[in-house]
Amino acid sequence: MREERARASGTPAPSESGRPSGWRRFRRDRSLLLMILPALVLTVVFAYVPMLGVVTAFQSYDIYSGFTGSPWIGLDNFLQLFRDELFWRSMENTLVISAVQLVLYFPVPIALALILNSVLSDRIRSFIQSVVYLPHFFSWVLVVTLFQEMLGGAGAINTLLRRFGMPTWDIMTNPDAFKFLVTAQAVWKEAGWGIIVFLAALAAISPALYEAAAVDGAGRWRRMWHITLPGMRGVIVLMLVLRLGSALSVGFEQMLIQRQAVGRDASEVLDTFAYFYGVVNNNFGFGAAAGLFKGVLSLILIIAANKVAHAFGEDGLYRR
Repeated sequence: MREERARASGTPAPSESGRPSGWRRFRRDRSLLLMILPALVLTVVFAYVPMLGVVTAFQSYDIYSGFTGSPWIGLDNFLQLFRDELFWRSMENTLVISAVQLVLYFPVPIALALILNSVLSDRIRSFIQSVVYLPHFFSWVLVVTLFQEMLGGAGAINTLLRRFGMPTWDIMTNPDAFKFLVTAQAVWKEAGWGIIVFLAALAAISPALYEAAAVDGAGRWRRMWHITLPGMRGVIVLMLVLRLGSALSVGFEQMLIQRQAVGRDASEVLDTFAYFYGVVNNNFGFGAAAGLFKGVLSLILIIAANKVAHAFGEDGLYRR
């Protein structure tokens, strides 16, 4: 009887558990599946297929012998990696830069989303969104060049300071300020793009909640504290989990471009370490070992962050 009613209404018939069968769900959602098919193919080809190359981390890999002809050396690459002081220096730099970006960069898109959500004029809101989104489409070469033109030794700010007889700032070549410099570059480039998710979370909050709070006498700050932020909490936790999962990837191109200016000790991170001491030195097994170590550590971070999200009552990436 239930199937006859479903056929008459044109909707998929549910199974005994109350859900449509797998084939009926496929027919129902085939348009959505076709939309994600190109992204799925790209992910498989460029993300999952290359994972087969991690076998080189356990080989003395030779590019001419390939996977099958290269000798198997077990964990020797990892032992060499863990004895390398430069590796631990790059690990330290990666963790420090990631921590600084987590504290200084992660809250910025949330704050921008709250500010944009408070703008009443749609035209002004659209203009601000366009302005803050635009740097996302710039390459890191252009971003670093713009910062050099503003903050470099011959940049606009230092030129102005010299004109007034004031001391200049050594920012672009200062190793101690490098972690803050790359964070500022990341904020300027990506913060506008990052607010998209938070604006979507704000749009999902019912306006009736704000109206009821206003009737009860709650001001703007109390409405934000008791309605807006709790409504965004799930998305904020999800983005924080994703951020921790990619914490060890702090920008290969960004570091590579500025490596000569600040020196290796300040700019060497795990990605550049694997590149210079693996690919450039033709020691592919050693570079693969560094990359595999970073991948496993990132997996541990994202699982731990997800457990913390569950402890706070949020779903995180997946439910318990």
